[in-house]
Amino acid sequence: MTLFRFLLCLFTFIGALAAAGILVLSILLMLRFPPLLIAVVLACWILNRLLKLLQTLRSNPTTSSSASQQ
Repeated sequence: MTLFRFLLCLFTFIGALAAAGILVLSILLMLRFPPLLIAVVLACWILNRLLKLLQTLRSNPTTSSSASQQ
């Protein structure tokens, strides 16, 4: 059981280290190539707008869908 816990902690640490390295590498690439930075910012903005739209649709269901259920 101790060996299993050690391996789990080891792989978790390796995964976190790899994720941090990829994050730093992607930031360096975005700073090196400005069109990539623009594309990432635009994608995040579009995702933010879509999530806000989906949240408003879930909180305020339309009357047509409730009328079709009745």
